[in-house]
Amino acid sequence: MISSLESLPLYLSVANLIREKIFSHELAPGAWIDEKLLTASFGISRTPLREALKVLAAEGLITMKLRRGAYVTEVQETDIKNIFAVIALLEAQACRKVAEEATEEELEILDSIHTKLERAAANRDTERFFEVNQEFHHKLQDFAKNPWMHRVITDLRQVLKLQRRDSLTKIGRLEKSLLEHRQIMSALIGKKPAEAEALMKNHLLQGQEAAIE
Repeated sequence: MISSLESLPLYLSVANLIREKIFSHELAPGAWIDEKLLTASFGISRTPLREALKVLAAEGLITMKLRRGAYVTEVQETDIKNIFAVIALLEAQACRKVAEEATEEELEILDSIHTKLERAAANRDTERFFEVNQEFHHKLQDFAKNPWMHRVITDLRQVLKLQRRDSLTKIGRLEKSLLEHRQIMSALIGKKPAEAEALMKNHLLQGQEAAIE
């Protein structure tokens, strides 16, 4: 049951709970969303649940099917390629801007996150590596200072999280991803915009290859 002390509107709290179930695969890709079961589990009516499902559908995590209800989105290979194509273009531009305009303090923050990434890789902790990697890319978007770009990338990355974590378990991918991050960080610290842009684009396209292998 959802706490009455929750500060968010009820439908957003419900959306957060369902999102957690999706990312933990408690609700697996392709799974039907049983509204009756969820309303009973959360102790709510169908109105906030359906509003929550609209939020998740807008994020691409839920697919609404006419007369059949809501299903957890299944990400196909074509979807992955299309999503990565857009993310690679936008994040490469963001990386270029950060290399051009970031303050020393901002670069130090990115470098400290990268250090955590190194530590996770050394410990072979793919869960932690995934989390820190997300933190790095999120912070990079913050420092690019383009909220519209940030919103688009965040929504697309939400969809990729339906399958993204599995790619890091493939032989050699974690190490390769770390090397790519080292190169990106070096370009950022060296204030090399063109190099940072090219490296970020390559990093994301390499991630695409790992995701669809």
